[in-house]
Amino acid sequence: MIAFQRERGLEMEEKSQQPLLSGEKKEGGKGRYNHGFSSVEIQTLASVSEAVFPSLSPNSNIDGNQNQPSKAVEAFMEASASEPPIPDEVAELLSKRAFSEIQILVRVVLLLLSTRLGTLLLCGSLSLGDNYKWPYINYFSCMPLDKREKVLQSWFRHRLFTPIRLAFIYLKVICLFVFFSRVGEDGDNPAWEAIGYHVDNVENVSQVTKERHLQKGMIETMHEKDSTLPQCLTQKGLQVTVDTKQNVYKIKCDAVIVGSGCGGGVAAAMLANYGLKVVVVEKGSYFAATDYSHFEGPSMDQLYESGGILPSVDGQLLLLAGSTVGGGSAVNWSACIKTPKSILKEWAEGCQIPLFGSPEYVSAVDIVCERIGVTEECIEEGFQNQVLRKGCENLGLEVEKVPRNSSEGHYCGSCGFGCRRGDKKGTDRTWLVDAVNNGAVILTGCEAERFILEKNKIGSARKMKCLGVIAKTSNNNITKKLHIEAKVTMSACGALLTPALMHSSGLKNRNIGRNLHLHPVLMAWGYFPDSDSAFKGKSYEGGIITSVHKVVAADDKVQAIIETPSLGPAQYSALCPWESGLDIKRRMLKFSRTAHMITIVKDQGSGKVHTGGRVTYKFDALDRQNLQAGLRQALRILVAAGAVEVGTHRSDGHRLRCKGISNEELEEFLDSVCSVEGPVFPAENWVIHSSAHQMGSCRMGMTEKEGAVDENGESWEAQGLFACDASVLPSAVGVNPMITVLSTAYCLSKRIAELLTHKTAF
Repeated sequence: MIAFQRERGLEMEEKSQQPLLSGEKKEGGKGRYNHGFSSVEIQTLASVSEAVFPSLSPNSNIDGNQNQPSKAVEAFMEASASEPPIPDEVAELLSKRAFSEIQILVRVVLLLLSTRLGTLLLCGSLSLGDNYKWPYINYFSCMPLDKREKVLQSWFRHRLFTPIRLAFIYLKVICLFVFFSRVGEDGDNPAWEAIGYHVDNVENVSQVTKERHLQKGMIETMHEKDSTLPQCLTQKGLQVTVDTKQNVYKIKCDAVIVGSGCGGGVAAAMLANYGLKVVVVEKGSYFAATDYSHFEGPSMDQLYESGGILPSVDGQLLLLAGSTVGGGSAVNWSACIKTPKSILKEWAEGCQIPLFGSPEYVSAVDIVCERIGVTEECIEEGFQNQVLRKGCENLGLEVEKVPRNSSEGHYCGSCGFGCRRGDKKGTDRTWLVDAVNNGAVILTGCEAERFILEKNKIGSARKMKCLGVIAKTSNNNITKKLHIEAKVTMSACGALLTPALMHSSGLKNRNIGRNLHLHPVLMAWGYFPDSDSAFKGKSYEGGIITSVHKVVAADDKVQAIIETPSLGPAQYSALCPWESGLDIKRRMLKFSRTAHMITIVKDQGSGKVHTGGRVTYKFDALDRQNLQAGLRQALRILVAAGAVEVGTHRSDGHRLRCKGISNEELEEFLDSVCSVEGPVFPAENWVIHSSAHQMGSCRMGMTEKEGAVDENGESWEAQGLFACDASVLPSAVGVNPMITVLSTAYCLSKRIAELLTHKTAF
């Protein structure tokens, strides 16, 4: 065994340098891509990509003047998204991330456009050849570029047959995302220099610890096989038996936790601290500070659920959720805002959940803030937060500092891809470290399939009893599933996946998956040329959220909060309105000095997580009013800060040039700002909302009619099964929810630990 441990230690040291975030592409040759698209489909896809992002003359009127562009800008203008291997990479990403029906829809559109009749059907008279000569009707790929561009413009405005519009939107989003996120063998993208984007290089890399804080409790199943996994599990102090009949590894522990984010990390630490043997099941991979990358594409792919491309079923919302060790806390934007008192009152009195009105919760907030090192000050703000603060000050509006779980001097704009400086203290740097120091084991690359449920004893309060979880690894070299038996099972895989896991386990409570709140977001932007020396830096530099403004109605109720986001060039381009090939290139050339502000509302509307994890959502009328109020206020702030141009992400490219405008002209523009529907709605103008906060989909309730779990987080249907993440929150928080989730998880897991160690009882 000693020899085995020494050998495994050397192997893991060699394998600890993660290749997953390096941006390296597969080697060329046969079998490079697995998308299954035919050569005809790829040819048509390339012609669509060219229309979205075409090669243009470097002498195009780029910025409204006749300045001679740099060589980098000239190359950028001449570049096209139709250049190989971009179309294949677009097809690969579509096949990997899009819903099956979206893949079918896109491929049907591509196949139609590869025929003359289909092109006539979708493109109308634009498909007809010049002078109406034979063959009269062109294939889409044979149409002139200007006509293909007009086809896209027409479909983006089309009021009918909106599913076809949705197909073109998917192609536009994926095409631009791939173009701006891909890197060459030299680790660079030629477009980045032209748009003023420079990757976030860590200044004092020697000062960043190379220690992998969780390694002693970590089993990365991607590096294991059937012959090594049982020994690894045993080495970590677990009881393991091989059941060849059921083809499973049976593992025994005191507690198994699915997920390692804000809820799971705290729960693991609390239970392990009480002397319990804890196993954490995490489907993502483990990355330490030195593993993280500045490459947007692979970082999104490896650190986010569905690679950061997770839409609602109707495409009106794009959801961001962490999917790595540390969960959302590893990739969030560091904001540490305590639960508002009004929300605690709502939950304690309106929802009748005593926890949220108790000293126990207040104490938990202080404890979690101390553990993750929350600081109140920011020594130097980044470009976007400078703009937010200055605009508010010029308007006489209040702007508040946002506490962060990092040092006061933390100036990192890439924490959304993991903190490469090791400064941000997510659960992977705090609670999970406490857990493994007390014997917890973390299994990565391991996805829970269902809970192990059996009928409970007659007369028990709950019909079923949970005995653990069945999980499988993503490694084909491990052929057996993991049958993890535990005294207590906790689901902490987030508000999108906890209800999906409960559904797949056969639980029927009507609240499972319902009451999903998303804090819907709309964005406003303002352009500040480099010549504007009032604001230093670039849009992607500096602390992501260090300031916040509250939009308050006449009755003193908060309608929305305004903060600043993290947007890499690929995300930025995908979310930008597309009006033409020239327009998107002009927008991207302004990327580095375009400040974005996000309007976040405490949503009254709600959605549902369906079986399979798909999300639907319905806005409340009040939410749209509040989004509109927040969006208008954000635009006022940008104008007051000195932006030369401002706008929204509405599909028609809604914007205003600010030079010399009067107050009346500004108000007229602001009156045109509204919260429109998503792209499937039959209207000419549409917008895609965003959400980085999901909560409430297995909410607490004092009865099984009111919630999926009780006030202790225990399922109303299955004894010993608990939820311990954002899904248990009774409603939307209205602010960045990390502190609320950590504090709630602390209280729930402490109660569970005390129950298991017989110190108290519910």
